[in-house]
Amino acid sequence: MENPFVTKGYAGPEYFCDRVEETKQIVELVTNGNNMALISPRRLGKTDLIQHCFQQKEIKDHYYTFHIDIYATDSLRDFVNVFGKAVLDALKPKGKVAWENFLNAVRSLRPGITFDMNNNPTWSIGLGEIANPIVTLDEIFQYLNHADKPCIVAIDEFQQVTYYKDASNVEALLRTHIQRCVNATFLFSGSKRHLMGNIFTSPSRPFYQSVLIMSLKPIALEKYNEFAQIQFEKHGKTIDEHVVPYIYERFEAVTSCIQRVLNVLFLKTTENGVCSVDMVDNAVNYILDLLSETYTELLDKIPEKQREVLIAIAKEGKAKSISSQSFIRKYHLQSASVVTAAVRRLLEKDFVTTDKSVYSVYDPFFALWLRNTR
Repeated sequence: MENPFVTKGYAGPEYFCDRVEETKQIVELVTNGNNMALISPRRLGKTDLIQHCFQQKEIKDHYYTFHIDIYATDSLRDFVNVFGKAVLDALKPKGKVAWENFLNAVRSLRPGITFDMNNNPTWSIGLGEIANPIVTLDEIFQYLNHADKPCIVAIDEFQQVTYYKDASNVEALLRTHIQRCVNATFLFSGSKRHLMGNIFTSPSRPFYQSVLIMSLKPIALEKYNEFAQIQFEKHGKTIDEHVVPYIYERFEAVTSCIQRVLNVLFLKTTENGVCSVDMVDNAVNYILDLLSETYTELLDKIPEKQREVLIAIAKEGKAKSISSQSFIRKYHLQSASVVTAAVRRLLEKDFVTTDKSVYSVYDPFFALWLRNTR
């Protein structure tokens, strides 16, 4: 690989920074039949950590692994469609026997499966073809429960089920299936802590006390610094020991941002050259220039009142007491009620996040761009 600082997807253990203890703990727990919930803000590397765990020998050699991202789903029918496609896609490399067993199980959808010229199946099912998602879900779980290997199913952004129209019924339905599925272990991950917490710790909810919960913390600075030093040295380059601490602090230990900046610094550092702290600002501006058009289009689609509040939060950095008169006057906002309504929508759309009543823009690069251009 030309650039060792990967910015999209999991590229293998060589390019994966630390998470040694977390990997060991997750592998031990799920291979011993424990369902888990992995909770952290987005962009800390939950998905890559799950993929890294799936590549460990204890799992890779003995389990079928399925990773399902339900972030873009809004109904049980949507969920079932994404679930079925993920299972089929994961089984295709395992050979005909593996995927044929699955297709035989999902009889309600078999007519919608197409085959390419090599006789490999393709999930080409539209939502309208899933006439009864409850039946199809039952078929998928029947497959999991009778697969020729034990299964581990990771469901990413699991809090999304709380937005489904019949959310309480969906939670109860999934809990019932999972409880009865002795051949599969489930790993739920999510980035909205309050929603994930409510799902798994509220006594009135179906998933109450059904999982072990792990809160994912940022990678330690010394581990990231060591990782960067090794990667630069492997490719005949040097990185000043102060560079990573500077990036780490500036982006508040957010894994995806650190990786992206290091990716640019690596490509901008010549062979046998030295990457210095002086290069960081140029690297950040380089990234912001590339993202500028995307961010401009994104901002234009946000309603005016929400846009004004979003820009105010970005400029504040860590915004407290956002409905106070001092905050409203400082950023020339309309009223406390307008700010409250706008923030509610910005939270729903993941433009803004909150921790203990402190608000910030979810995407640190977007926040920087807003501060620099607005």
